[in-house]
Amino acid sequence: MSANLETLAQNLLDAARRAGADAADAIAVDGTALSIDVRGGALEQAERSEGIEIGLRALIGKRQACVSASDISDGTVATMAERAVAMAREAPEDPHCGLALPEQLARDWDIAALDLDDPAPEPDPAALEDAARRTEAAALAVAGISQSDGASAGYGRRRVHIAASNSFSGGYTRTSHGLGCTAITGSGGAMERDHAYESRIHAADLPDAETVGTLAGTRTAARAGARKPPGGAFPVVYDERVASGLIGHLLGAINGTAVARGSSWLLDAMGQQVLPAALSLTEDPLRPRAGASRPFDAEGLACAPRDIVSDGRLQGWILDLATARKLGLSSTANAARGTGGPPSPRPHNIALTQGAHSRADLLAEMGTGLLVTSLIGASINPTTGDYSRGASGFWVRNGEIAYPVNECTLAGNLRDMLLTLVPGNDARPHRSHRVPSLLVEGLTLAGE
Repeated sequence: MSANLETLAQNLLDAARRAGADAADAIAVDGTALSIDVRGGALEQAERSEGIEIGLRALIGKRQACVSASDISDGTVATMAERAVAMAREAPEDPHCGLALPEQLARDWDIAALDLDDPAPEPDPAALEDAARRTEAAALAVAGISQSDGASAGYGRRRVHIAASNSFSGGYTRTSHGLGCTAITGSGGAMERDHAYESRIHAADLPDAETVGTLAGTRTAARAGARKPPGGAFPVVYDERVASGLIGHLLGAINGTAVARGSSWLLDAMGQQVLPAALSLTEDPLRPRAGASRPFDAEGLACAPRDIVSDGRLQGWILDLATARKLGLSSTANAARGTGGPPSPRPHNIALTQGAHSRADLLAEMGTGLLVTSLIGASINPTTGDYSRGASGFWVRNGEIAYPVNECTLAGNLRDMLLTLVPGNDARPHRSHRVPSLLVEGLTLAGE
């Protein structure tokens, strides 16, 4: 980790002390991002951004305030500290805010084991443009594709350092490489589109441009002639591309912020069955080369693997220090933060138990119903779990895809839906949320 970010974070803490803060924590972020967009074989846009952002949280007793800036001059740092302390003095008391105790802090972490920083040089813009062009060309080469809605290639490198007046100081670097394309089939009011996008921490793990482009074209061509499906009560298979969103609703309901406010449809579910008995939901923030891996959370607590759901039963909430204190529990080291606000709980690297069968096997088991490949919007009642989402995908008859569908709505209750899950075996290992295709019962389909 660059000494500059570490020094900058420490300077923020020193300034906060001089301004009168009882305690403080600081975050410094240094980022580089490069993106190239092409459309119709021509360069459409090239962007590069570099910058440093800093954030400071000052605490006066049980009052806190946060300030941020992109100017790192000594004068700005001093002004930030003065304003943060002045704001904290006027803020309402929060009996649950505060830093971690020294004995709670992470120590002796192994950044190298997480392998989050690609040592390869930053890619040349010309190489990214070539990759984007080849991705688009591969999509356009698929039979049935009428035009491209553009292809992109990108790179990012982000360094973070966090320090606090409780003696914590630590940071890490994360890189990312991305490649994607959106294709269109048909024309006029009959146009349909789909896409493929791949992202990896290491460039060596990223699929080649032709693979990504061909996948985008193949997915799009399959959507030609989409129409509304029949309405009624039907089983649904959530394709692996969108299945993590369903598990995301569960994670949102057990987030400490929602639980502490009493606004969760799983408020009374601790220790109860929330998934089928054969399924577990695990969190592993120490998985190498994964997008949400980190050795410690935003409050300096050591991250570690754990079971969120074990054999179908809910084992714990997703907590930072403040929500844990409000609930009379211990933090699960899930604090995350940006430069502009205090920490809040967020899950890291989730994996749902995979099944023994492929997506095709799930379709065969379903018989007749809907295969969902895209979801639009969301209406979730936070206290009851009532669920409604726009969807598109494919109508399945006798276990086989019959035709593409669009403009339909799925409705059900999440608590009932999750208890019926049947998982496939197709979760992609690089994703931070490893969730396979899921067969779900108990949904009402609004179509024709």
